[in-house]
Amino acid sequence: MDLRAFTLEMETLAPPSLAEEFDTGRIGLVIEGRPELQTICCALDATPAVVRQAVAAGAEMLVVHHTPFWTPLTSITGRTAALVREIIRGDLNVYVMHTNFDRAAEGVNDALAGLLGMSECRPLSLGLVGTCTLPLSEMAARLGGNLRVWGTLASHRNLAIVAGSGFDLSLMAEAEAQGAEAFLSAEMKLSVARAAPLPCIESTHYALEAPAMQRLARQKGWQYIDDPPQMSVYP
Repeated sequence: MDLRAFTLEMETLAPPSLAEEFDTGRIGLVIEGRPELQTICCALDATPAVVRQAVAAGAEMLVVHHTPFWTPLTSITGRTAALVREIIRGDLNVYVMHTNFDRAAEGVNDALAGLLGMSECRPLSLGLVGTCTLPLSEMAARLGGNLRVWGTLASHRNLAIVAGSGFDLSLMAEAEAQGAEAFLSAEMKLSVARAAPLPCIESTHYALEAPAMQRLARQKGWQYIDDPPQMSVYP
């Protein structure tokens, strides 16, 4: 496949028009490499380890959810320079689908709902609400553990989910109006937890978003590269 055809396919899957305004200039083809694509790798982040594995696999394209360039570049130094050198040396394309993939049909939140076996799902402005019959123990097992509950959780059968960092009071109010009894997301702030209208279930950013990239890789026949952040839990 040529690069232009690939880009059109990705824009059909996750239209750029769905992206948040802050993603302007941060999605799509952010680094251009070889024009012909045969081997495609997929990951959540374009970390140095992921880039090295993609290059070692002979990939011409790396598709990620998070851009490696969050802030505008006026200089390329340090870790950014090291990462760019590896990508350029490998003649690797890097393509980003972020909030446009969050909102896309069959996108990030849909994949998370599928992982949790949710049914009767209906959209929020970001994320969705649906029926979840899994006990917390099984939810934790499917998400890799380390769930935390904020507030008193009486039921999570009617569950709102926002993959990634989605603990936002306006989203919670919208979810509550849609009948949600609990709210699942990542990266809770204490001030938000204090004011939350719903009990909150906190997982990690990686655990909630990586399933979408894994599913995309399976559907497309790409190679998924797993690179979760290293974390230790002490008693």
